[in-house]
Amino acid sequence: MQILLLTHYFEPENGAPQRRWSALIEGLVAQGHSVRVIAPVPHYPTGRSPAQLRPHLRPGATSVGVHGASVLRVSFLRHNSSIVSRTVDHVWVAWQSVRAAIRLVEAGLLSPDVVIATAPGLPTLAAGRAVARRLGIPLVAEMRDAWPDLVSHTPGLTEARGLVARVKRSVHEAVTGLQRGAATVVTTTESFARVLRSRGVDSVHVIRNGTLLERYASIPATVHDHDELRVLYMGTIGRSQGLELLIRAAARARGRGLPVDVRIVGYGADFKHLSELNVSLGSPVDLRGKVDADEVFDHYVWADTTVVSLRAWEPFEWTVPSKLYELMATGKHVSAMVAGEAADLVHASGCGDVLAPGSVEAIVALWERLLADRQMVSSRKGGRAWVAANVDYDILAERYERVLEDAIRSGR
Repeated sequence: MQILLLTHYFEPENGAPQRRWSALIEGLVAQGHSVRVIAPVPHYPTGRSPAQLRPHLRPGATSVGVHGASVLRVSFLRHNSSIVSRTVDHVWVAWQSVRAAIRLVEAGLLSPDVVIATAPGLPTLAAGRAVARRLGIPLVAEMRDAWPDLVSHTPGLTEARGLVARVKRSVHEAVTGLQRGAATVVTTTESFARVLRSRGVDSVHVIRNGTLLERYASIPATVHDHDELRVLYMGTIGRSQGLELLIRAAARARGRGLPVDVRIVGYGADFKHLSELNVSLGSPVDLRGKVDADEVFDHYVWADTTVVSLRAWEPFEWTVPSKLYELMATGKHVSAMVAGEAADLVHASGCGDVLAPGSVEAIVALWERLLADRQMVSSRKGGRAWVAANVDYDILAERYERVLEDAIRSGR
């Protein structure tokens, strides 16, 4: 197959979408398929291109990716953490991606059998449809989260009225229309697939996010050679995670004299807010910025329990954070502040304990139980076994290959 991928997030950026497609491309190329990627110059998460990359990755530059894909870069618009500025960047990149794809086709340099558009950003779906219609090839729309439903739960839009409410409804209807019009929609959870089918999306396939189990094989089981409970959150620090609860729980635990050492590592739109909250509460949390890949393992080795967290929003009940699979692969105990399918997965695999999102007291109560019984944070082999059976990237690439072949045969 000749596969065209349109994506807003791509290597050498480091994030869940980037890791997903790096691994899937490796599997598809290994099976003899050709993958062409159109993506913006790297600018995640800051909205600016890192200085060390500027001489090498300019708009219009073509390179061969780590796993054999041919990658064409388009321009982006600098932005900050605001929703408006990031949305404008998404729209710009989508438009530039369509223009780039058409230029390549007209020059005889691109003749794909299928186009994949992966969201977010949501405008990438519109770009995918435009390219697919122009070339008369099927569109595979990949929804990595519960879009468009999360639009309704974006801060500032949840209780919107008037013009904003109308825009919100229009976005919901437009994205749902794009999903219905695609040859196939790929989701990462069974629960959201059911939601889409109930809305008249005929062809929906589930290809979960994945992780590389062997990458974490060297992380040892938790050693109980310290008195304090070591709690680690490492990942995106955004609005969706609701990590202010972790800081408030750490402050409450300190007030009760509980020996709990909480560490938050990462970066995102909520970092500044969390920093200010942490200082205002007496800095009960060791809040660190983004770390290099070679530092990740040291944090996992340090931890007794690892945290995955989402706010108590209904669309998150149809979401399984990709970070959860990584935590399961480490064999560390997982403190899961999630609901819905993600909570069911933790229960089924036995990889940790589930807390209802939104309760500071529930977090502190779990820490008290873990301090009283340190065997609760012993190595969790069930999580690693579930990862091996269900979200190994080789398995996922084979499933994606079959979905693409079916889409091409359908001719939509």
